[in-house]
Amino acid sequence: MIRILVAAGAIALVGSFAAPANAQETFHGYDCTDDCSGHEAGYDWAARHDISDERDCDGDSRSFNEGCQAYVEEQADDANRNSQSDDENDNEDSEEQ
Repeated sequence: MIRILVAAGAIALVGSFAAPANAQETFHGYDCTDDCSGHEAGYDWAARHDISDERDCDGDSRSFNEGCQAYVEEQADDANRNSQSDDENDNEDSEEQ
């Protein structure tokens, strides 16, 4: 009986290594259910329409909305980085005078 349990455990262990686990795909930090096509569509739509407010990402599809939100978040992050860079340049200019 013990041999059967050990053999079954070994088979289960080997089987878990042989079959790769399905890695969850993500799109800009959002989990995709099957593929990320809904997220990509929402992101592309937001880019084409220059969406800057997440409240405009209110379609019927969760993945589409998350893609749209990812675009808005990315634009806000870019704007913050540019603003910080401009502030640093302004500080350097004022120190040189």
